[in-house]
Parts: sequence; C-alpha cells; structure tokens
Amino acid sequence: MNHLKSAIVFGSSGLVGLALLEQLLNDDRYKTVKILVRKSIGIKHPKLDELIIDFNKFEDFRDQVTGDDLFCCLGTTLHNAGSAEAFRKVDFEWVRCCAVYGCENGIKNFIVVSSVGANANSKNLYLRTKGEMEKAIAVFKFEKLVILRPSILLGDRKTFRLGEVIGKFLVLLFSFLIPKRYKGVAASVVAATMVNASNHATFEGVIENEQIISF
Repeated sequence: MNHLKSAIVFGSSGLVGLALLEQLLNDDRYKTVKILVRKSIGIKHPKLDELIIDFNKFEDFRDQVTGDDLFCCLGTTLHNAGSAEAFRKVDFEWVRCCAVYGCENGIKNFIVVSSVGANANSKNLYLRTKGEMEKAIAVFKFEKLVILRPSILLGDRKTFRLGEVIGKFLVLLFSFLIPKRYKGVAASVVAATMVNASNHATFEGVIENEQIISF
C-alpha cells in the first residue's frame, strides 16, 4: 500500500492557496492537510486541520510546521501591506520562516510560489523581494525544492487589486501577442502544478510560467 502523505499549506486564503487546498483535500494521496492561518477560512473537511496563529509570533508555532510536503502561497501587495517593510515581512520573512521551520522539522518537499521576473537585483520592489526570497530559501536542504514563477493570476479574488484587474484585462485583450512567459495563468493550474511537482520526480527547481501553462 502506498504511503499516504501529509501536507501543510501557508497562504490558503489567497487565490492560489484556496485552489490548492481544494485540490489537496480531494487528492487521495494525502491523508491530512494542515493550514496555518490568521483567521478561519470557514472550510470544514475531515482531512483538514486548521490552526489559527499570530504570524507576528510565528516562531512560537515553529513546531507546528510539520508534514511531508510544505506548500507556500504567501504573498501580498505593497498597497494591501501598507508599507515596503510590511510587504517584505509577508513575501520574504514569513516565507523564509516556512523554510527554516520546515527544514528543522524534517519536511521533505518545499513548493513555493514566486513570480515571473523574480530577480534579487531588480529595481522593482516586488520582483526584487521575490528574487531575494528565492535566494534565501535555496540554501535549505530539502529533498525537493520547487519554485513556481507564474505571471498574472486568473481567477476571482476575495480582495480587490486594481493593478491586477487592469493587468488581467490587458492580458486577455492582447493574449495573442503576449509570449507564453507572460501570459495570464489560472490559479487552479498553478495549484495543480504545485501538487504535481510534489509527487513527481521530474519536477524540481524553477518552473517558469510557460511550463505551468503547458501542464
């Protein structure tokens, strides 16, 4: 009988995170799915273990970062965060903490969402932070580390992001002109790629947007 796996998800209330959670809960390869959240997402399922935490005291919950596969979909925007410092806390510090605590607790696979164009040397705060995050987590010795770099995410968010709405409109309008690396991609497809990456040996390292779309 195949070993049933356990998963832990961060960022499960976001666009990709919700799609990922739904897929994991319906995947027979996983016996439990743990989520660490700031407030309840209101989903009840026999496989779901929801733990409400204060991420400003993340270290107090480091022993809860356990499982076979760690999926990290944490991310915000400068507008929603309110400052560059607060944005960096979510997109860099908390993601790095996931890697630190997961590695400490023997998690095998770490699958994280970054962004197309991530570059630690970029002048753009968002892309620079994503690039710095990628470099920071690369030093940890997981059996498998997978970094996804999707372009604009397609799907219905709970929170309104004006820039993303405009971007989606332009992406859909001019999709025939846009290279695959920058085409919009459905959040459900990103989530499916994450699950596939955690369960197949051929998926490892950086997965660019065109590979996600082709999944």
